[in-house]
Amino acid sequence: MGAELIPIFMNLGIFFFLILLGLIVGKTTEIRHLRNLQKREYETSAMVMSDIKTFPGLSETGPQGILVTGEAVIATDYLKSFLAGLKKFIGGEIKSYETLVTRARREAILRMKDEATRLGFNAVCNVRLETADIGANTSRRGVAMVAVLASGTAYRIVTPGEE
Repeated sequence: MGAELIPIFMNLGIFFFLILLGLIVGKTTEIRHLRNLQKREYETSAMVMSDIKTFPGLSETGPQGILVTGEAVIATDYLKSFLAGLKKFIGGEIKSYETLVTRARREAILRMKDEATRLGFNAVCNVRLETADIGANTSRRGVAMVAVLASGTAYRIVTPGEE
């Protein structure tokens, strides 16, 4: 009787080990990405951003404006997707998906700001965000992925003593 249970316990042990490994690796990756986002947001905090359509403080001598975009696609791991699927039965807020969308939005905005900086601009107006769920409905396994596109008009703002 005891020898028959050994393969069952081995399989259960492997299963729980893989779940634990997925939890640790997924959480580590998420924490590393959030720290990276925070650092990059601090580095670009001087850039003026707004959702208004006009150019506040526009420099008359510099380039008048150009479209800049930033795109990000972030996926959740299988463990979080599995746990979120269980949460759907109970109902309520699914924090792991909130974090997923927040990370994608922040990454897309930073990529848009990076493009504006690379092109020599220091401000972005008319910022717009578009999101799309590209994973949960198309994947058989149901892993959630979200795509965020940030777009805006980059321009050069006049700073005191410039021009």
